[in-house]
Amino acid sequence: MTAATHSSLFPQVPESADAVLDGLDPEQREVATALHGPVCVLAGAGTGKTRAITHRIAYGVRAGILPPASVLAVTFTNRAAGEMRGRLRQLGAGGVQARTFHSAALRQLQYFWPKVIGGEMPRLLERKIQLVAEAAARCRIRLDRNELRDVTGEIEWAKVTQTVPADYPAAVAKSLHDAPRDPSEISQIYGLYEQLKRDRAVIDFEDVLLLTVGILQDRHDVADLIRRQYQHFVVDEYQDVSPLQQRLLDLWLGDRENLCVVGDASQTIYSFTGATPDHLLNFRTRHPSATVVKLIRDYRSTPQVVHLANGLLGQARGRAAEHRLELVSQRDPGPDPGYTEYPDEPAEAEGTARRIRELIAAGVPAGEIAVLYRINAQSEVYEQALADAGVPYQLRGAERFFERQEVREAGVALRGAARAGSNDALLDDAEDLPAQVRAVLSTKGWTTEPPTGSGAVRDRWESLAALVRLAEDFARSRAGATLADLVTELDERAAAQHAPTVQGVTLASLHAAKGLEWDAVFLVGLTEGMMPITYAKTDEQVEEERRLLYVGVTRARLHLTLSWALSRAPGGRAGRRPTRFLNGLRPGSTAPGNRAAAGGSGAGESGRRKRRGPVLCRVCGKTLTDAGEMKLMRCEDCPSDMDEALYERLRDWRSGQARLLGQPAYCVFTDKTLMAIAEAVPGDERELSAISGVGGRKLDRFGADVLAICAGQDPEEDQEED
Repeated sequence: MTAATHSSLFPQVPESADAVLDGLDPEQREVATALHGPVCVLAGAGTGKTRAITHRIAYGVRAGILPPASVLAVTFTNRAAGEMRGRLRQLGAGGVQARTFHSAALRQLQYFWPKVIGGEMPRLLERKIQLVAEAAARCRIRLDRNELRDVTGEIEWAKVTQTVPADYPAAVAKSLHDAPRDPSEISQIYGLYEQLKRDRAVIDFEDVLLLTVGILQDRHDVADLIRRQYQHFVVDEYQDVSPLQQRLLDLWLGDRENLCVVGDASQTIYSFTGATPDHLLNFRTRHPSATVVKLIRDYRSTPQVVHLANGLLGQARGRAAEHRLELVSQRDPGPDPGYTEYPDEPAEAEGTARRIRELIAAGVPAGEIAVLYRINAQSEVYEQALADAGVPYQLRGAERFFERQEVREAGVALRGAARAGSNDALLDDAEDLPAQVRAVLSTKGWTTEPPTGSGAVRDRWESLAALVRLAEDFARSRAGATLADLVTELDERAAAQHAPTVQGVTLASLHAAKGLEWDAVFLVGLTEGMMPITYAKTDEQVEEERRLLYVGVTRARLHLTLSWALSRAPGGRAGRRPTRFLNGLRPGSTAPGNRAAAGGSGAGESGRRKRRGPVLCRVCGKTLTDAGEMKLMRCEDCPSDMDEALYERLRDWRSGQARLLGQPAYCVFTDKTLMAIAEAVPGDERELSAISGVGGRKLDRFGADVLAICAGQDPEEDQEED
C-alpha cells in the first residue's frame, strides 16, 4: 500500500492504534510514532505529508497518549482544515480540533473578549476594501478598483509582518518589497484606515490574530487557560507561516515543545503575502532537541516527472535551496516529459488543445488534465482554443476572461466608440483599427508600457493588453475590419465561452494550482519575461519563480508537457527565449554557466558527466539528501570528529580572504565546507578536491593555503618564503 492509493469513500476505521500505522512507509511511521518533544517533518511534493501527520495524531489519540481535546492542528485554508478533519474522523480521532490560524484565533477571541475587555466583541469586517477606499478618499488619493485591491493587499502584508503605518515605508525599503504605489501614500491610507476601524468599532481578519496575540501577551491567566486546554500542536504548510502567525504559535506553546511542524522550503511561493520559510529552516536552531524526519518517497509522480523536478531544484540557489529534498519516485516508469516549441501563442494554444483531445480519446478523463500558466491574463487564448476544439474546461482561481470587470468595461467603451464612429474625438488621430482600440482602452488603464510590480493593477493591464493584441491579430486577418466588426467578434467569443461547462480540463495559474494534482499537466507560456516574470528583479524573487515552476511540475502524476512560443502573434519576430530554468534539462540545451544541472537530460549530458550515486553518511551509512549534510558526508545528528582548533583557523583565514576579495565569506568557502575540511584534514590536493564544495577553481585559488593550514603551517609565511 502506498500513500497514493485511492481509498474508499467510506473506509473502515482501524481497529486499534497499531492498525493506524498499517500501510505507512518507514519515514511516515517514524513521524507517526514521534509523539513527544519538537518534531520537524521536511516533506517533499507528493510524499504523503498529510497522511503522515493525520496518522500521527490518530495513533497518539488511539494509543491514549494524546487526549483528543488537547490537540490543535492548524493549517492555512478551510479546504485543508476540512480534509484534515475528515481524515481524522476516518481514523477514529474525530475529537481533534483542526482549524486555520484565523479560525482558531477567532474562536479564542470571541470566548475571552467579554472576560478580558468587556462588552461585545467588535464586528468583524468581512471586506475591508470599502473602508480602504474611504480612507484613500479622505487622504485625497484617487484609487481605481484595481489599485484599491493592491493597496488593500499591502495593508494586509504590513499587518502580518507586524508593521505599523509609520514604519511601512522603511519596512518596504528594507525588505525590497514591491509597493504598488508610493509607500508614503500607502502609509497615509493605512493609518487612516486603522483610525476609521477604531471609530466604527470594527476589526479585520488580521486584527483577529493581532488582538489574540495582544491578549495572550498581556493576560497570563488567559494564556495559561489556553495552554492547559491545548497541550500538543501540529502545523501544516509551515513554510507559509507569517511572522504574526509564528508569534501567535509561540504564545500558544509557552515554554513547552510539544510541536510538530510540516513543510517544504522548496514550495515557498507566497512571500508576497508575508509568508517566509525562515521559521521552518531555523526550526532545529530554535529547538536543538528536535526530531527531524525527511519524507522523500514521491508517491504522486513517475520517475520521469520526479527527475525533472529534482533537476529544477538542482540549479536553485539561496538558503531554501540548501535544504532542498531529493525526491525518489515510488511509481512505475511513465512517458518522458514533452518539450514543445511553437512559432506563436495561438499555435501553442491550438497545439495544447489538440494534445488534450488525444489524451481524452486515449482514456484520460478531462477532469484529470490541467493547463497551468503564470498569470490569469494568459487564460484567454487557451479558453478559446479549448472551446474551438470542443473540449470542456473550468477556470480555477479566476473569472473567465470575458467576465472580468476590466474586460466588461472595455467592451462597453469599445461598443460606445463603435457607435459614435467619427464623432468620437478619441479616434481623431487613430489611423487603423488597432490604433482605435489602443486609444479607447487608454481611457481604461492601458498604457504602452506595463506597470511595475505585480498585483491587481498589473492583472488589469494584462487583460487590456490581451484585447489590444486580439485587435491587432483581428485587423491582420480581416483587411478593412472596423471597430464595429471587432465588437461583434468579441461578443461572439464571449457568447461561445459562456456555455455551461461540465467537469472539464482545469485552467489555472501556478499559484492557484498549489496543493492540487492531475494525471496530465501542461505548463504553458514558459518564456523569459513570463517565467521568471519580468518584475522578478532580485535573486530571491527569481528563485521564488523557480520554485513556482517546481510546484507546477510536481502537480503531474503521469503526463507532463512544457511549452513556449517564440513570438506573440503569427508572423511576428521570433525573439522570445524559453525560460532559463530549463537550461540543461530540456533536450538540446546547456546548463547555466559551468554548472551541470542536477539530473539533467540535455543532449550529450551523459557523455560529459558521470551520474553520481547516492551520498552515504560516513558514520551511520544512511542515504543523505540534505545539501549541507552531503557536504559534511554525514548526518548533522551523527557524532563529529571535527578538529575545532583547525576549524577556527580556517574561519580566520577565510575572513581575511573575504576582506581582500571584497566578497562575503561564504563566497570563499561555506561553513559546511570548512567543517568538512576540519573533519577530513586533507593532506594533499587529491584529498582536498574530494570534499564537496572544493571545485577546481577554488582548489587552484585557495588549495595551497588550506593544505598549509591543515598541516599546521601559516600560509602567509609560506608565501613570503616562496
